Amino acid sequence: MTSESEGRCHSVDVSSITAGPLRAMLRTCDGVLVEALHEPRAARSEGEPGRRPEGGSGCSGCSGEHDGEDGEDRADGGGGADGADGDGERRPGGVAAGTAIVVAHGFTGSVDRPAVRRAARVLARSAAVVTFSFRGHGRSGGLSTVGDREVLDLAAAVAWARSLGYRRVVTAGFSMGGSVALRHAALYGAAYGGAARERSAAAVDAGAGAPERRPTADARRRRGERRRPYESAPEPWLAADARECRTDAVAAVSAPARWYYRGTAPMRRLHWVVTRPVGRLVGRYGLRTRIHPRDWDPVPLSPVAAVPLIAPTPLLIVHGDRDPYFPLDHPRMLAAAGPSELWLEPGMGHAENAVGDALLGRLGDWLVRA
Repeated sequence: MTSESEGRCHSVDVSSITAGPLRAMLRTCDGVLVEALHEPRAARSEGEPGRRPEGGSGCSGCSGEHDGEDGEDRADGGGGADGADGDGERRPGGVAAGTAIVVAHGFTGSVDRPAVRRAARVLARSAAVVTFSFRGHGRSGGLSTVGDREVLDLAAAVAWARSLGYRRVVTAGFSMGGSVALRHAALYGAAYGGAARERSAAAVDAGAGAPERRPTADARRRRGERRRPYESAPEPWLAADARECRTDAVAAVSAPARWYYRGTAPMRRLHWVVTRPVGRLVGRYGLRTRIHPRDWDPVPLSPVAAVPLIAPTPLLIVHGDRDPYFPLDHPRMLAAAGPSELWLEPGMGHAENAVGDALLGRLGDWLVRA
């Protein structure tokens, strides 16, 4: 337990910021340690032309990394040669910071998996990148809840990126990480304020009963009742200030629209891994993923229910037409649920393993411009 207010995401202290990669262990709101890696924006190769954000200098919502008078991107983002920006604040890597992309990997991924490293390397051409391992994955502590409490892991990584001095922090999630990114954008956007918070509160009030009269989970199971939906038990961190944990734009790649989907063979195998004791042993020793043995209770807010709460935060949905896990009705459901941009990619399979460098480049550019 902590005396800090709920919803505030804290990371370990980092005494010095260097121009190279930086690893840290972040502590989430519920006390789980997750490993994270910050990598500065990659240096432009010789001869690569500078790119001006759409709309030119002074465009709305730009990252602050405008071109200089010579047509090349200004490495200091408008700051002085000593690595301070206009207000004298030090920034990561000795330069004034613009945008950081926080990457949320898929189930069984981690910071050091080759597909995650490749995605980070390509995205770093557009902006600085923060990668991390969800709980139960890699060197992070805890047990995987397969998309539920992982929202807290992403929130801690976003808060860490902001603590490093970045003016804009955006999120890109793949598969399970995509569902987490959608829920994170909705929950922390709602917690931070605005119309989204009012819509979230209305949704909670519509399904809420008196808390003291609700039966326990064991009592409901004995009576054969279904697990509570999210709306009847709002997440406790929604009531706290979440300014540092919010995202400025979100992209979900190969994300599911709804829970408990078993319509494809890969998803049936995944459910076996998650729900059966033998499957969880396979997950731990074969897939290097430690899975929580308990069912969700309450059932978390679904990705498709989260989408309407994300606006006005920019939202991009990316999905391949050859995804073996989730067919095209998933991205179409997500896109129809609220304001968003939808990219259906011909020939693309599933998540970070299937995303090509060209698409990652487009994705990074969209996140910086959004």
